[in-house]
Amino acid sequence: MTKDPTPYIDGFVLPVPKANLAEYKGMSSAVAQIWKEHGAISYSEFVADDETMPGTLSFSDLMKTDEDNVLIFGWVLFQSKLERDLANERVAADLRMTDLVAPLTQSTRIIFDAKKMAFGGFKQLVAL
Repeated sequence: MTKDPTPYIDGFVLPVPKANLAEYKGMSSAVAQIWKEHGAISYSEFVADDETMPGTLSFSDLMKTDEDNVLIFGWVLFQSKLERDLANERVAADLRMTDLVAPLTQSTRIIFDAKKMAFGGFKQLVAL
């Protein structure tokens, strides 16, 4: 198999209830470590702080986020799309993910609503 040297990212945006941000951060930190163990070069998440630019639509407006939520923007960097695909397979098979994903599916413990998460894989267009 020939490796594609072009960097690749999985990007995502999601609303998290402010009351659950600390719990989300703990879960996200554990997930980040698992992705790195399985091939991610880096894993980053950020909380929206300034979404104002005249003439543009904010992520919060786009995601229809209310004042009880904060918006998370993140990405996972991989060496290539092939490395991303392999890492995602390994992560899906990692038994530690079962406990980490449970709060997303058990209504009594939901940290955030995964159905409101936007996700995509992106190939590089410009790099300086």
